[in-house]
Amino acid sequence: MKKIAVLGAGSWGTALAMVLSDNGHSVMLWGNNSNQINEINELHINKKYLPEIELPHSLKATDNLSDAVKDAQYILLVVPTKAIREVCQKVNNVLTNEVTMIHASKGIEPGTSKRVSEMITEEMESKFLRSVVVLSGPSHAEEVALRHPTTLTSASSNMEEAREVQDLFSNATFRVYTNEDVIGVEIGGALKNIIALAAGITDGLGYGDNAKAALMTRGLAEIIRLGKAMGANPQTFAGLTGMGDLIVTCTSVHSRNWRAGNLLGKGQSLEEVLNNMGMVVEGVRTTKAAYELAKQAKIEMPIVNELYAVLFEDKNPKAAVDALMSRDKRHEGESTSNFISDLTE
Repeated sequence: MKKIAVLGAGSWGTALAMVLSDNGHSVMLWGNNSNQINEINELHINKKYLPEIELPHSLKATDNLSDAVKDAQYILLVVPTKAIREVCQKVNNVLTNEVTMIHASKGIEPGTSKRVSEMITEEMESKFLRSVVVLSGPSHAEEVALRHPTTLTSASSNMEEAREVQDLFSNATFRVYTNEDVIGVEIGGALKNIIALAAGITDGLGYGDNAKAALMTRGLAEIIRLGKAMGANPQTFAGLTGMGDLIVTCTSVHSRNWRAGNLLGKGQSLEEVLNNMGMVVEGVRTTKAAYELAKQAKIEMPIVNELYAVLFEDKNPKAAVDALMSRDKRHEGESTSNFISDLTE
């Protein structure tokens, strides 16, 4: 049994805390809403995020960060990417021992273009940080909470730590693979949210499966292009945190990024969408970050460019799709041959 603090009591944090509790670990779930914390402890439910799911009675929650991380061997960060730095700074103030930081957040920081693991490493005091491990892959919190079969990837530059996290989470319905390609795992997990937003837009416009299949395929090409430029292993994008995550996020109503895009396609403004969602839509911030990265690296990312125009320049979604369809004619092999050779060499 390990002692684990899970920071973030939203749907994904709660679902992962359930997995760890099912596996017999001592889990403390931290959130900043006292009513929600009381609900988890006394009624064993998280009504706002996972209604109708009974939580393990062994799962405990607190709104006191010091109590949450006390004597913890692992800290699992499941907060929005915009809160990563702030939460890490607060953790520094209350930690008294070395920990492994695991994060299950998907995004890139606009302005700095930092991945989540880089933000954690920058903010955490080295005396407290044993290692950073990324937990990512095709997964909806709602299905994990129902204990439906799910597979994820544990990635770290320290493979011993990646395997330890694999052991923490693995059970009969939650299978975890390991990978040393931290960059690829984080880039795949972050950029798929951009393509999911775009897929939601095409669905909102009523364009159907043909358009979505094209968008996902060409979107994967853009993810690979940027990932390679950042130093990722291209093979990673053929796996769970590339193709797998892209499929699950672009095709399901569980995906908040798809739902946000769908509302945009139906005519709502970005402000209206975010207000109606009531949850963080990571793809919005990540679109800005990817747009900046593509310009810096001089990489062609037409889907990212058009989505950026829709989100931040008030471009009409239909006009954005029309712009993609009217681009200069090309041979498909120009953008796929390098990827195939990377996979087969």
